[in-house]
Amino acid sequence: MSSMSMGVTVCVRAQGAVSRLLGTSPQKGFSTTAAGTVVDGKLEGGKGAVKEVRKKGVDGRVRSFEEIPHTGKNGWINLVKFWRENRFQQLHKHMERTFNVLGPIYRENVGTLSSVNILLPSDISELFKSEGLHPRRMTLQPWATHREIRKHSKGVFLKNGEEWRTDRLQLNKEVMMSAAITRFLPLLDEVAKDFCRMLQTRVEKEGRGEEGKRSLTIDPSPDLFRFALEASCHVIYGERIGLFSSSPSLESQKFIWAVERMLTTTPPLLYLPPRLLLRVGAPLWTQHATAWDHIFSHAEERIQKAYQRLSSSPSPRSVAGAAEGRYTGVLGQLMEKGTLSLDVIKANVTELMAGGVDTTAVPLQFALFELGRNPEVQDRVRQQVRMSWAQSGGNPQKALQGAPLLKGTIKEVLRLYPVGITVQRYPVRDIVLQNYHIPAGTMVQACLYPMGRSAQVFEHPLRFDPSRWSSNREDGRKGEVTGFRSLAFGFGARQCVGRRIAENEMQLLLMHILLSFHLSVPSSEDLKTTVTLILQPETQPRITFSKL
Repeated sequence: MSSMSMGVTVCVRAQGAVSRLLGTSPQKGFSTTAAGTVVDGKLEGGKGAVKEVRKKGVDGRVRSFEEIPHTGKNGWINLVKFWRENRFQQLHKHMERTFNVLGPIYRENVGTLSSVNILLPSDISELFKSEGLHPRRMTLQPWATHREIRKHSKGVFLKNGEEWRTDRLQLNKEVMMSAAITRFLPLLDEVAKDFCRMLQTRVEKEGRGEEGKRSLTIDPSPDLFRFALEASCHVIYGERIGLFSSSPSLESQKFIWAVERMLTTTPPLLYLPPRLLLRVGAPLWTQHATAWDHIFSHAEERIQKAYQRLSSSPSPRSVAGAAEGRYTGVLGQLMEKGTLSLDVIKANVTELMAGGVDTTAVPLQFALFELGRNPEVQDRVRQQVRMSWAQSGGNPQKALQGAPLLKGTIKEVLRLYPVGITVQRYPVRDIVLQNYHIPAGTMVQACLYPMGRSAQVFEHPLRFDPSRWSSNREDGRKGEVTGFRSLAFGFGARQCVGRRIAENEMQLLLMHILLSFHLSVPSSEDLKTTVTLILQPETQPRITFSKL
C-alpha cells in the first residue's frame, strides 16, 4: 500500500520532463557503459549472475570507500547518460546489469544524489543493524516542498527523528497491531466480495460460453484501481464511496487521476530543485502541486464528514464504534483517542490514501497474470483456499490463517515485481560491507529487483513458486532461508505503515477471485516492466476470468 511504497525508489522518468524543462529533445544512440570508467565498455553476465568482488586487499585490509566499484564519478555526466539512454524508466534493469558487471556492491552518482547499492541479504542485514533508533530513508523533496509551501503538516513518511517516532508509535496502534487488523479485516472482506460479485455479473453479461460457465477476457487494471480506492476508503474513512456502481463518482475518478499524476511527476523532481521550478512557473511543478492539492482536498472532505459525526455523536466513543460494536475506520479511531493533532491526523491519512491505490492495484495485476500463466500453482493455491474458507465459517481472519500459500503468492509477486525497487537507509555509524568501509550518513540502497532475480539469493529465481516461503513445502523440501529476502514493505520500525492493510487487502481479493474464477492468460510471455515512481507493466496484461 502506501508508502510501500512510494519513495523507496530512487528513479527518474526524466526523458520527457527534462526535455520539456530544458527545451531540448532526447537523443537516441548515445551509448556508454553502465559501469562508466570502471568496466571496459561491456556489460557481461547472464540472468542472476552477480560477479564476485575480491573481499580482501593484498594486505588483508578493509578497503576504502573510494575503492568501491562505481559507474562514473561525475554525477552530472551520469545524469545526462541516464536521460539520453532512457535508463530512468529501466532503472531496475540498469541495476541488475550493473551488479552483474561490478559485483554485489557499487557506488553511483546521478545528479545531486549519491548512493551505495547492495543486493545480498547478508549485507542488507548489516545495513539494518546500523539504522539506529530513528531510521532514515531518502526524503522525497518534492513532497516535502509541497507541504512547506502549502503549510500542511507532514506525515510519518516525510518526518524524521523523535517527532517521527512519536507519531509512528500512535499510528501503529491503529494500522499495524493485531487488534487493529481484527477490526478492519471485515471491511476489506466486504469490498473484496462486492468486487467479485460485480465481476461475476460482468462475466455473465459480456462473456462467452454457456450460461453459468462463461469466460471473459479483459484488462482488469481499471477495476483493480477502483477496488484499491474503495477498500482504502472503507478502512481509513469508515465509508464506502460506491466505485462498483455502474456510474462511479467523478470525484473518485479524479482522485485516481491525481494519484497517478503525482506519481509520474515525482521522479523528475528528485533531481531538479522544486523551489526553483516553482519560482519560474515550470509546468512540471505546477502539475505535481495541483495533483497533491486535489489529493489533500479529497482527504479534507472526508475528514470533515468524520468530524461532523464525532461532534453530533452523544458519545464520542461511538464514532470509532466502540460503544456499539462497530468499527468506522482508522480516522475515527485516531480522532476519538485525540493523541495526535487534527493536522497531523490529516497529513497521515492523506499519505495513507495517496499510497494505497497504485501500490496495491499494480501488484494485483502481476498476481493475476502469474497465477493465470502458472495453472498448476493456481490450482494448489485454490485447493488450499477452498479448504480454509470452508473451515473458517466465513471468518476472513481464520480463512487467511489457513491458507499460507496466499501470503506466499503476494511475497512471490513482490519478489519478482517489487513496487519500490529499492529500500534506503543512512547508517548511524560506520559499517563494512563486502570489506569496503561505508561512512556513517551514506545513503545505502538495498536493490530489491535484482536481488529477487538473483541465483545467488534464490533457487530458480525466475520460477513463480509461492511455496518457497513456506517452512512445510508440499514436496517435502524445506522452504528457502528467507531472512532479509522479502523487503517490499521495508523493514523494522520504518517499514511501510500501511503494510497490514495492503497485505490483507490483496490476499482477500485473491482469495475470493480464486473461489469464483479460473484464471488464464492469452499470452504467457514475460511482461515488460517500467519504472515511474513504482514498478509497473509497460502494457497492462489481459486476464481471462472463467466462472467455476
